[in-house]
Amino acid sequence: MIIEFLAIIMAGFGGAGTVLILRRLSRGLLPEWLLPAGIAAGMLAMVIYLEYSWAGRFQAGLPEEVHVAAKNESRIWYRPWTYVVPLTNRIVLVDNRVRQWNRVNPDLVLTGIILQERWALRFGFKSLFDCAEARRADLTEGTTLDEGGLPQNVEWYQLAADDPFLRIACEGGTHGRVREGD
Repeated sequence: MIIEFLAIIMAGFGGAGTVLILRRLSRGLLPEWLLPAGIAAGMLAMVIYLEYSWAGRFQAGLPEEVHVAAKNESRIWYRPWTYVVPLTNRIVLVDNRVRQWNRVNPDLVLTGIILQERWALRFGFKSLFDCAEARRADLTEGTTLDEGGLPQNVEWYQLAADDPFLRIACEGGTHGRVREGD
């Protein structure tokens, strides 16, 4: 955060320098009020750039086994440019580094879900996906497995067969496949 703050300050200096050069080239014909306007324009441009580029910068640093499943985009009245291009404020990831297929029931796969927001700590939890039935259950401390490998004390969420979470969690597995045509 401190680096972004310094980048915004430096963009203000860049805007001021640009205006000073333009005033010099115009031999003072440009009005003096352009100096604070140039500072503000430089800083605003840097803020907009940082807001829009954070998701791409975050994704560039992800390991190969972590996949983006969804992005939450928003439009905010005090950022009018978001009505032209919505701003990504949250990314939901499927972390297949912790993926485990159930030995008893090969259609079940356990994987991690990560929620990352722009100015928030990363939050993660584990989910169990039923690749054959196209459903998901989030695991808690009270979750146990029965003899058939099915979790107890969970709430199952039905998913569409083409749901990106289900596709990412179940793809590449030798044990289970997403059932098509249901």
